[in-house]
Amino acid sequence: MPDINQLAERHIREHEAHLKHIDELMEQAYKAEQAAADSAEVSAELADLKQERGKLANQLDELRQKSAEEWAQKGGPMIIWDIVAGRLEKLVERIKH
Repeated sequence: MPDINQLAERHIREHEAHLKHIDELMEQAYKAEQAAADSAEVSAELADLKQERGKLANQLDELRQKSAEEWAQKGGPMIIWDIVAGRLEKLVERIKH
């Protein structure tokens, strides 16, 4: 059974993977933005999502600085990751179609 340090490391790696996925989706959205008919609306949403991504990156940096015990007490921001990724996926689909 993994100890608390291993669990904390695993969760941080999961958050890093989620951030990478968000970065990939943002890249797709920026590329597709140029072809979008409602470019102003898309640009505004992308700007908002970029801010959310920055907050997530800051949270991840904070998690990295905490001990495993501190991290376990507070838990991770998983629901926020899912919401931002979901919004980005919907935006990319909307832009592409």
